[in-house]
Amino acid sequence: MWRDPGTPADSYYQVRPECTDVPKTRFKIKSGKTLSVRKWQAAFTPEGYLDISKTLSRIHRGGVHPSIRGEVWEFLLGCYDPQSTFEEREQIRQRRRMQYARWKEECSQMFPVVGSGRFITAPVITEDGQPIQDPLVLLETNPDKGQALPPDDNGGANVRGNGLETVKDKKAIQWMLTLHQIGLDVVRTDRTLVFYEKQENLSKLWDILAVYAWIDTDVGYCQGMSDLCSPMIILLEDEADAFWCFERLMRRLRGNFRCTDSSVGVEAQLSNLAAITQVIDPKLHQHLETLGGGDYLFAFRMLMVLFRREFSFGDSLYLWEMMWALEYDPDLFLLYEEPESASEKAEDSKGKAKSRRQCGKYERENMKNGAKNSEAPLPISIFLVASVLKDKSTKLLQEARGLDDVVKILNDITGNLDARKACTGAMKLHKKYLKKAKKT
Repeated sequence: MWRDPGTPADSYYQVRPECTDVPKTRFKIKSGKTLSVRKWQAAFTPEGYLDISKTLSRIHRGGVHPSIRGEVWEFLLGCYDPQSTFEEREQIRQRRRMQYARWKEECSQMFPVVGSGRFITAPVITEDGQPIQDPLVLLETNPDKGQALPPDDNGGANVRGNGLETVKDKKAIQWMLTLHQIGLDVVRTDRTLVFYEKQENLSKLWDILAVYAWIDTDVGYCQGMSDLCSPMIILLEDEADAFWCFERLMRRLRGNFRCTDSSVGVEAQLSNLAAITQVIDPKLHQHLETLGGGDYLFAFRMLMVLFRREFSFGDSLYLWEMMWALEYDPDLFLLYEEPESASEKAEDSKGKAKSRRQCGKYERENMKNGAKNSEAPLPISIFLVASVLKDKSTKLLQEARGLDDVVKILNDITGNLDARKACTGAMKLHKKYLKKAKKT
């Protein structure tokens, strides 16, 4: 339902009344600018083909109306090809829902709490696969919050009743060791929102992350993923659809979570951030190096969970959709789809050059500068952080006498950032960087 022009989005993502220090959402639904239900429906032909270029420019002007956010994101994240019909998309949706159900059943066979409407917050297995018979589970502080496993008739944690036995399979052990960590993160994620007062929503988030950890054997589960997954649960009613939206987002970001003995995945982005700042604001870069912050670890969180902590919930969603609209590449679907479907589509599009009009502004800039020819372009998120640093450059140069000061100055931006301005700043810096990088 369309609301009054200028309505803040907070009314869609209700905050619990006792949480008074939560940043207010700046994003306003603006008639004529925000992608409305009517404009979204009008962007499809009778067969279901989507005019993606008009959609992208509308999102960049005023974001997406909260009531259609979930379905728009499915396109922005590459779940569906704009050049597909309603019927083709429905077939893909049903196929994916069945695949998710199979994976979930697999997980449930190993650990019956998956899919039960409950979740765990305490370890249930040792590193050598032995069940921990009496785990300390989440205390019953509020019946609506729910606990991992309800007490049995004797008041103990009902683990034996869930059929937990010695586990020998290494992959299964590794997976089960992460389940309580997922539970601990789930109860901390977006806890100010009314939505997560319902146990069914908490367990849905736990289930999706548990299934993802099982299928992504390379990365598994890491802290921060719950922050990226949470909006999908809120925006998409069907759990399987929310899972696939999260899975598509992880394809972009999983490199951030990949850890080796010597490095964390996000370090590559931090070193790119350092290189950009050195080109754009050499004085600030030098100052940060002098303070011992040349590794830019103070920006770790911004990149890891895409500014979820720096913006209100509503504003972080607005920021994400603008970033994805700017970065949009019509080849996304081909990259992500099952091999046989992708090769059919690739065959159909042979000889057709990728239209710049169908790409987001940021992607067009990269194409124009030939960034694609040598290596994958840097994500816009790095330029967003660079624009925040540029904005705080004077303050950092004058007031930061140590890394604690840098962190304090950057923490002050929480709730005070304007998502649209941040994206505009990132685009300007990107252009400036490409020009200067060419010269050097």
